Amino acid sequence: MSTAPVIAAVDGSDDSLRALEWAFDAARRRAAPLRVVHVRQYAAWGQADVLVAGPPQAEGDPVLDDVQARFADRGPEPAVEYVALEGVPGAVLPELGTDAGLLVLGSRGRGGFASLLLGSNGLAAARDAECPVVVVPRPGRQVHGDGPAEPGPRVVVGLHVDSPDDAALALAFTEAALREARVQVIAAYPWPVQTWSVPGQILPPQVDQDAVADETRALAEGFLAPHRKRHPEVRADAEALPGDAAGLLVAASKDAELVVVGRHRRRLLAPARMMGSVTQAVLLHAASPIAVVPPGPSEE
Repeated sequence: MSTAPVIAAVDGSDDSLRALEWAFDAARRRAAPLRVVHVRQYAAWGQADVLVAGPPQAEGDPVLDDVQARFADRGPEPAVEYVALEGVPGAVLPELGTDAGLLVLGSRGRGGFASLLLGSNGLAAARDAECPVVVVPRPGRQVHGDGPAEPGPRVVVGLHVDSPDDAALALAFTEAALREARVQVIAAYPWPVQTWSVPGQILPPQVDQDAVADETRALAEGFLAPHRKRHPEVRADAEALPGDAAGLLVAASKDAELVVVGRHRRRLLAPARMMGSVTQAVLLHAASPIAVVPPGPSEE
């Protein structure tokens, strides 16, 4: 297993402590070290392009002291390192992903508005970090739709068959193997297909829905084949479903171990990093932890 550390960002909030528990378990499953990082905010006038991060102050860090006390009797594994940094969290946190296997955060930290579903630091990390970012939501998020038809641990992953994300599939299979879970692959397709003839008139679809579903499922199975070969112990079920991908993934997040979504590739005319509307909607509304996976080097 990779020795790249699992990094948990903490600030003393309940959200960050829940994320820390998730990160501790992830590091143990991966046989990787855990690095607990507290980024102490500069004054409000501090700007990320002036000074991103600096060394900790000489005095101790109460947030890390509290975390160390909580983990004092957890045993020798995983190995835990505590790091205090100073800077602008929204700039420092994405940089932590440079040498990490996972970067784990709570959905919100201290401060901000209580009504926010995801804080600005979590959005920045999910958009800009070079490693997968896991956001652990607050408990009790309600999602619409029925629960899974089959009991047991699941890792859910979204697959766009017109633009498959191999890095997201790889993480989903890896996490499923570590958790002895199955992979539930959601391949959404738009339906009904609307055909415009003249302004104001919509013709009924000229294609058969069963044919669209079969083609979507066949493409998904092809993309899953190499991952099944690498992880023969992992069962993967491809589901071709009509409708909005974000809504389907949020509904599937109920009682899931993890939902995995990809981040947009950079485009020639839009070189800035973007998450995409589906990924952002899943981050805001899914009931389970969400992993946002950057595209692989070849995909960038």
